[in-house]
Amino acid sequence: MSLARREDGDEEPTNNMVQWRGNSVPEKEAKALRHVFDNLRDHFGHQRADPIIRFNASLAHPGHGHLWLGDLDFTYNIGGEHCSLAYFGMDVCIDLCPKLVHKFGQPMLKDYGTSWLYVYLPQPTFDKVIAYVKTGTGWDVSTEGIVHDTNRNLVAIEAKLHHESGQPKPSFWVMKEKDASGGEGMSFSRIGSVQEVNAIPNQQRVHRGVGIFSVSMEVEGSPNFKPTPRAGEEAKLSFTLVSVRTWGITDCVAPIVHAPEKR
Repeated sequence: MSLARREDGDEEPTNNMVQWRGNSVPEKEAKALRHVFDNLRDHFGHQRADPIIRFNASLAHPGHGHLWLGDLDFTYNIGGEHCSLAYFGMDVCIDLCPKLVHKFGQPMLKDYGTSWLYVYLPQPTFDKVIAYVKTGTGWDVSTEGIVHDTNRNLVAIEAKLHHESGQPKPSFWVMKEKDASGGEGMSFSRIGSVQEVNAIPNQQRVHRGVGIFSVSMEVEGSPNFKPTPRAGEEAKLSFTLVSVRTWGITDCVAPIVHAPEKR
């Protein structure tokens, strides 16, 4: 059942299943979905309390090559009950700004805003996420491909976007005006997919809010032996943005406009 369809509707119990945003899901999963998507609890952010969450990973070999792959899942402690979910949240800035093009009219950042985009977050927040990965899975995390802005103490992550036919596109939600103070009881309205919002000229800015992601992991190893965490070996993470809850536009982050130098 797609997440896009799960983000419409209310919930009511049907035996061990409940309706969450128009879809039947197990009751514990619905509890975690409400916790993460509706209540925006236990997400990573600057000057926020440490999330009560555990990162878990199970690697499998696809049958070819030397990479072992797996999707992370996240265990939340919600009122003393442990609930697992495939998503977690971070305070981020979402970059929908136009990018430079070559002199022949071709974009310098191909498919930007369609299949991927930059999300910015403070270095300490990213470091904390890496620490949670290490604690939960045992793996150190490679920072290859991450853009580090040491002047502003920010990192930029290339977040994937589902965009192909049949895939649920990431949803873009904005805070309702009456909740703009950012206090308790905030509510949001869905205004379209990230790709649709990216096509609206007055939305082509940097938006601050909470990004909700799924995360995959890949580790190099022998096809015949499952890799285990060892000193000096690292796992590579890939983030996919599945939904955004935005507080508004910010001018405090200078967007990347062309291919940057990566560490």
